[in-house]
Amino acid sequence: MKVAFLTTDKQCVDAHFGWGRYIARYDIDALGYRYLDTVEFAPAGEDGNEDKLLPRLEALRDVAIVYVADIGGSAAARVVAKKVHPIKVLHAEPILDLLDALQAVLRGTPPPWLRKALLKDRVAADFDFEAEDGHEH
Repeated sequence: MKVAFLTTDKQCVDAHFGWGRYIARYDIDALGYRYLDTVEFAPAGEDGNEDKLLPRLEALRDVAIVYVADIGGSAAARVVAKKVHPIKVLHAEPILDLLDALQAVLRGTPPPWLRKALLKDRVAADFDFEAEDGHEH
């Protein structure tokens, strides 16, 4: 599963979705996580410019969860419409600490919304399954 983090310093989740300079992306499962890449954005202009969200939304393609310091209602609706679950942190938190905490949840019994997010990457493979006896299941 891919997760993303809005950050100003590439270390902590400390940025608003519409204003964050970077989105750091990682791949995670119960066994570990690995850094994928960081998408950089030009400094945002005037508030209320919905077009500034388009590149951020594109950076969330294939992402299941995005951690943010804050997110506006309109932006949150657009993120959720992309089937991405936004999570607000109460104060700046190190990305690696959040990854460790998420991995611990994945090792246990994840809540229903997280189980659904985990299945996001597996759905296509399930439809292509063919049993050894030659019948599709």
